[in-house]
Amino acid sequence: MIKPIELLFVTVFNMFKSIQKHLFIGIICLSALVANAQKTKIKMGEINAANSKKTETAYFGEGCFWCTEAFFQRIDGVNSVRSGYGGGHKENPTYEEVCDKNTGHAEITKIEYDPTKVSFDDLLEVFWKTHDPTTLNRQGNDVGPQYRSVIFYLNDVQKQKAEHYKIELNKSHAFPNPIITAIEPFKNYYPAEKYHENYYNDHPDQGYCSYVIRPKVEKFEKAFKHKLKKK
Repeated sequence: MIKPIELLFVTVFNMFKSIQKHLFIGIICLSALVANAQKTKIKMGEINAANSKKTETAYFGEGCFWCTEAFFQRIDGVNSVRSGYGGGHKENPTYEEVCDKNTGHAEITKIEYDPTKVSFDDLLEVFWKTHDPTTLNRQGNDVGPQYRSVIFYLNDVQKQKAEHYKIELNKSHAFPNPIITAIEPFKNYYPAEKYHENYYNDHPDQGYCSYVIRPKVEKFEKAFKHKLKKK
């Protein structure tokens, strides 16, 4: 026969074991929750990092790429602008070859931008307003097929938007003459020589930059002051 004191001891001992068991299970569950939370945090961080790195690309040709580069570099949301050659048939053409008018290439810019800050529509607005899209193979004194007005689209959305604005601008007679800008599927792009990079910013006092590009940039900055990067 178990004595009362022994019964009390056994009861207390069993209660202690039960509490210990539940406490152990609780610790395991808590550890699992913490681990899962950490994994979720890491995963969300990876997703946010991926989203923050998301960029889209546009390819525009509007005459001399020194001018085009200077305009788009100043737009908030544009991450990089690189001058190059596109739309032709020769691989890796040189500037001299493109100027000889035998490669089929146009001087274009590759524009990488953050779509959460600036839209393709915004870039198209800059495109239409910063050159004359009504002159065939010419921008001012720059003459030749390499200076043609062209948009190389990467997908149906870019194509539809470019064509839509071209039609609407022609309907509204926004320009004295019809827009002749070519809207073509992206074919190729070759970066221009290193000395063309950031040309206007690096050579503001060079003759062409001083007398041709600077007045255009000043006019551009006044027209698009609400879209410019903060200095």
